[in-house]
Amino acid sequence: MTLGLFNSYDRVRFAEAHRRAIARSAPVALAFDANLATFGFPYAKDLQTPAEIAAWLSGTTSIGESGKYLRDLAQLGRFQAFDFPKRGFPPQLGEAVITTNRPDPKKAADARLLAGLLKHGTSVLLVFGLGPRGLDDRDVYPLARYHFDLTGRGLVLETATAIGAAPALIAAHLRR
Repeated sequence: MTLGLFNSYDRVRFAEAHRRAIARSAPVALAFDANLATFGFPYAKDLQTPAEIAAWLSGTTSIGESGKYLRDLAQLGRFQAFDFPKRGFPPQLGEAVITTNRPDPKKAADARLLAGLLKHGTSVLLVFGLGPRGLDDRDVYPLARYHFDLTGRGLVLETATAIGAAPALIAAHLRR
């Protein structure tokens, strides 16, 4: 399982919201044996590798043991950075799953289905939109085979809450 953070904030300037989302997601990824990927984050041009990004972010946050968890992910090869997807998410990350409170009924998936995919060897990429509007329905939603409303009730969750709850819910089904 990969936690994918999709930049819906500022496409030009790296903001505090970017930093916090990454720092908060790293311990969640480690806790649930997941990877972490970012999409479209405006990192400084001199940051070329995930290890360089992790080292830089670690010096700027107190979250996640001052960035230690992100550095650990990078060292393990479990943190990656990508540009915005044009025709689809990188296939090596698994089956793309949009996290949303408004799933397309034809693409709706629940935690049990996603856990079943994982049990049968199919990796999944949970895509979380960052920013006040989340993911763009027209551009990003069609790129995923599945849409996951983790509440099952159409409730809107704050991003950090969803990032923690989604893999926990799937992991609970994996253990059954």
